[in-house]
Amino acid sequence: MQFTASRRQILKLAAPISLSLLIPQISFMANAVFLGRLGQLELVVNGLTSIYYLLLTYIGFGLSNGIMVLLSRRAGENDMQGLSRTFTNGLFLSAMGSLLLMMLSFWFTPLLFGYSLKDENIFFATIDFLYLRIWGLPFLMLTQLVNAFYIATNRSRLLIYGALLANLVNVALDYGLIFGNWGLPRMGLKGAAAASIAAEVIYCLVMYSLFFLKGLHRRYPVTRYLRPDSRISIQTLKVAAPLILQYVFSIGGWQIFYIYVEHLGVTQLATSHILRSVLGIVSIGTWALASTCNTMVSNIIGQGQTERVVPLVKKIITISFTYTICISLFLFLFPKTFLGAYTSDTAVIAMGVNSLRVLAISSLIMCMATICFNAVIGTGNTLINLCIEVFCVCVYIVYITIAVERLRASLHVAWASEFVYWGCLLLTAGGYLLSGRWKGKMI
Repeated sequence: MQFTASRRQILKLAAPISLSLLIPQISFMANAVFLGRLGQLELVVNGLTSIYYLLLTYIGFGLSNGIMVLLSRRAGENDMQGLSRTFTNGLFLSAMGSLLLMMLSFWFTPLLFGYSLKDENIFFATIDFLYLRIWGLPFLMLTQLVNAFYIATNRSRLLIYGALLANLVNVALDYGLIFGNWGLPRMGLKGAAAASIAAEVIYCLVMYSLFFLKGLHRRYPVTRYLRPDSRISIQTLKVAAPLILQYVFSIGGWQIFYIYVEHLGVTQLATSHILRSVLGIVSIGTWALASTCNTMVSNIIGQGQTERVVPLVKKIITISFTYTICISLFLFLFPKTFLGAYTSDTAVIAMGVNSLRVLAISSLIMCMATICFNAVIGTGNTLINLCIEVFCVCVYIVYITIAVERLRASLHVAWASEFVYWGCLLLTAGGYLLSGRWKGKMI
């Protein structure tokens, strides 16, 4: 499947991805709303755990993104056999990677949170919650892989079905298990974890069932290659490893941010976790367009048309900025309305107004930086992505260490760190694309 660089093709690929991302964000929002009704402790614990689980999620996303670069390149070359081999080998890498991350988490998380958190109640509740939540990771990583396959082969519309069903299950079980409704046991915080695991299992089963129900196993004979291939594994990890490390740095920096905010107080931390959920809602279209940019850049390079890459990226940036400015304007003008949907706590709402406005403005930089960064991923120069990410995160950590940990600045000053991070990312990734040094990369 070979892509064109038209706006119609961009929107055709991005629209289903947007919807598939919107649905889980609705689920995350429901989680925050339900747990916000229980109290600040539950909201904080869910937030801290979510950040750590997000780190694991993005390690898996880094692996699947690396595989997607290879899948898109093979699709651009019309190499169906190579595409099938790469996908099947990705199954082994995803399964083994998820099990390794689970084992490391059981050992590492008590050390991480024991060292960084000051409140013992938050520490024990966080570890208890995380030890249950982690069991959904293998299903999540396998789903990320098959989603990457669908995007690379221009079947992104299939992402909608699994996401819709899984998140209907998630929201329903959240309501039932957190509060003990519909005859289900009242599990409180653990009910949110159980609901999320069930949703991830459903999502995985649906997405792989679609592969066979749509007859894709005939066009892509993956069952012929049901054994690991060391050559493809090395090639995959060569592309994916820098992406994985990049996401470790990126989300790890965010984890440090929330640890610092916890030192400011429970209200600031609860507010920040709501803001994180808001950021997820705002960035849905941007991340969908970023995934689109990744796969289209790789596909076009596979066609041997590198001169079309920069014009394509500019088109996607224009679409992304138009989308983001509409959302950001609403958040800037009506912050209390949006925050009030999450919580009735007046202290949290008052604390979050200025920070939400800062977030709304910084999103305008994010929507351009993310596109440029994912375009670099699509070129296959993932080592450059890693170098860019390490630099930007280091600058980000310096800022939050001074502003939040040392000076104990107001929460909106802490959230101004988004300007620092996304500004650095836009300058470095955008500059690299315009330099043309990525041309001629073979993968």
